[in-house]
Amino acid sequence: MKILFQFFIILLFTFLGELISSILPFSFPASIIGLLLLFIFLVLKVVKVKHLDEVSNYLQKNMAILFVPLCVGVMQYFDIIKLNLIEIIVLLVVSTVVTFIVVGLIAKRGLKNE
Repeated sequence: MKILFQFFIILLFTFLGELISSILPFSFPASIIGLLLLFIFLVLKVVKVKHLDEVSNYLQKNMAILFVPLCVGVMQYFDIIKLNLIEIIVLLVVSTVVTFIVVGLIAKRGLKNE
């Protein structure tokens, strides 16, 4: 029963993100809004980490299953992906390298401040 309550909390923030996204006059991803709301509530300690501990560990362990629908959806657009494959690969490599560099610099700066 505890895991169901924890999962309900996550679903509540997902629903709030969807609700706010539908009200906004511009397009913004509902999942990002829900995650930001959850983050704010965690920082303000309205929701405690222990309230989400078990279900978050469970979802993290089974994360691969959550990507199956996404991969199936991408396969519908394989013809378009095939036409732009080189551009997509270059974009993925460049963005990955930039992400590694930025995260490394931020981590290095964070370790200096300790």
